[in-house]
Amino acid sequence: MPKMTTQTQARPLFAAKLTPHRSLGRKGFRVVIVLVAVLATIPGIIFFSMGAWPIVGFLGLDLALIWWAMRASQRDGKRYEEVTLWPDQLELKQVDGTGKETLSRFNPYFVKLVVDRDYNERTVALHLRTRDRDIMLGQFLNQDEKSSFAKAFGTALKRARV
Repeated sequence: MPKMTTQTQARPLFAAKLTPHRSLGRKGFRVVIVLVAVLATIPGIIFFSMGAWPIVGFLGLDLALIWWAMRASQRDGKRYEEVTLWPDQLELKQVDGTGKETLSRFNPYFVKLVVDRDYNERTVALHLRTRDRDIMLGQFLNQDEKSSFAKAFGTALKRARV
């Protein structure tokens, strides 16, 4: 008979999956690249007909750099973080854009949620801090999302300590 862990027997006190917002999907990515290619072709033809053919190479280089930058942004958009709070353990699973996972576990009694705010009291950063570790949480979230998550997670973390 397989041994069951606490996590499979009970529901977590708190669970959230944090993902970055990306407004441009695959179809939009293709549209932008095609649009840039078409817009680079028009001056390319003009310069080529005037005898300034080396400019065409630079226009192609611009297109390649725009493609590379947008591709890197798309890859970065695949990252996410999963926060799961159990009565006896806090798990933080961070996955980067390439799929590399980092799993951190904490005792909820010894971890502190630190909320950094600017001079206007807007949330700018979240940290999970223990005596020996400090992990940034939700770096890709905007200020409102960080504030909302901090409020919900902070409440759940206080409930877990009782």
